[in-house]
Amino acid sequence: MKRWWMVRAGDNNELIPIWKDEGIASIGWPKLGDPKQYRSKEEMLTKANTVFADSKPNTRKSWINQVWRFSREIKKGDRVITYFKETREYLIGTVTEDPFYNESIGDPAYPNNIRVEWEETTVIRDTLSQAAKNSLGSVLTVFRVDDWGSEIERLLEYPFVEPEETDEAEESEIIEDLVNKALVMVQDKVDKLDPWQMQELVGGLLQAMDYNVRVSPKGPDGGVDVLAYKDAFGFEKPIIKVQVKHRKSSASAPEIQQLLGANPIDANSLFVSTGGFTSQAEAVARHNSVRLVDLEELVDLVVKWYENMPNDVRALLPLQKMYVPDQN
Repeated sequence: MKRWWMVRAGDNNELIPIWKDEGIASIGWPKLGDPKQYRSKEEMLTKANTVFADSKPNTRKSWINQVWRFSREIKKGDRVITYFKETREYLIGTVTEDPFYNESIGDPAYPNNIRVEWEETTVIRDTLSQAAKNSLGSVLTVFRVDDWGSEIERLLEYPFVEPEETDEAEESEIIEDLVNKALVMVQDKVDKLDPWQMQELVGGLLQAMDYNVRVSPKGPDGGVDVLAYKDAFGFEKPIIKVQVKHRKSSASAPEIQQLLGANPIDANSLFVSTGGFTSQAEAVARHNSVRLVDLEELVDLVVKWYENMPNDVRALLPLQKMYVPDQN
């Protein structure tokens, strides 16, 4: 199967005239020098940690992955696609020379080059399927788009074919898939918190719900990690006592019983377990009106109440708001 690559033409498509004129595609990060001098991505990352010290660690890793991918994985004969947002068209080309580093070709700020023979015919974005549009919308500078190669080739051959209408069910599935992927990513981030940070997260969630909260300090907690009250003094009911277990194993029935027996005895009980619950624990919880929350539900609640959570708690789990089309 022929390999297809998306390569972004600068921050604002400013490189497209140069690419077409000189028959190239190129990416930046000149501070790294020639990528071929590095024997491994780890060696390149060491250099990046020095020259890009002001950038976030994950950002540096992402940049290195893209430079490595461009310089080591793209080969002669591969297909290349780039997007010209002003006209909403994709330019398509074929790689005619393996990657090379040269600051005198094209824009000197983008010295990592490949030679490309660009097609005269372009592909209009509106003729692509919705799934292809979504996949090609990544903000990465360099990434594989093999799955859509045959569709793009077909549109090059028949550029005026009317696109098939995306029915509401298909569009709904795409949006649901996008949202679910985002939630799974948040779950992964939550799973990386340590047990004390998890307690702070649950406490911040209850604060967002307009409770006054006391999170137990490190050390023995008597079976209660968080107490939540409706009034500042803790007199007004309901009072909620919370146990938080952040681990891979499931919470057991005796642990549910321990929370029930902890002070205050007459408080409502909430048990958060990122490892889920045994069937016996679920039975005890049902019998005693204990509210159980697993990792999936915790993340759903955090996303729902995130904007009301205290800034110091949100700093434990930085999230960005994402908008998708309303399906109602």
